[in-house]
Amino acid sequence: MTDDNTDGRQPADESGASAEETPDSSFIQAEGPDVETSLSDADLSFLSGQSSAEELAAERLADLQRVTAEYANYRKRTEANREIERERAVGEVVKVLLPVLDDLDRAAKHGDLEEGGPFTAIATKLRSGTERVGLKPFAAAGEEFDPQIHEAIFQQPSDEVTTATIADVVESGYYLGSTLLRAAKVVVAVPNG
Repeated sequence: MTDDNTDGRQPADESGASAEETPDSSFIQAEGPDVETSLSDADLSFLSGQSSAEELAAERLADLQRVTAEYANYRKRTEANREIERERAVGEVVKVLLPVLDDLDRAAKHGDLEEGGPFTAIATKLRSGTERVGLKPFAAAGEEFDPQIHEAIFQQPSDEVTTATIADVVESGYYLGSTLLRAAKVVVAVPNG
């Protein structure tokens, strides 16, 4: 074989690679530990970035949970306030009707609301309408007197009772839902002695 190397390349060794293409093994050995160290540093910076990302995600999750809880509490408060305002508005309207209901009670006691009478249907409709909005009358003769919900007009001594008891109801008391709208005006029978 002739050695016609006209392009200026070195002849190929037995493996078929030229001398320029073969990397210097001393260079690889010298650069090897530095590469490993720099990879380790890169891995550490990636891991620290990952942990800070996890911390950021945990903070965002905590913020989201806090805002969600605040919104749920806001909705509950708003709904409760809406219900209170509704009851207050209904209470204001119903308070105007209480004297009319008192007049109907007096008319019923005097027999003016007999079955088939002209005002019986009106009285029935008015009472059923007020019951639909949550108005409930209370106080009846024979019940125990409670100064929290009854207003004593006067007292009369009695041998028939052992505790203060309602003898007569002058005006019924009313609850609107669970709210005391008006105390009942009553005559109280008290034990003698």
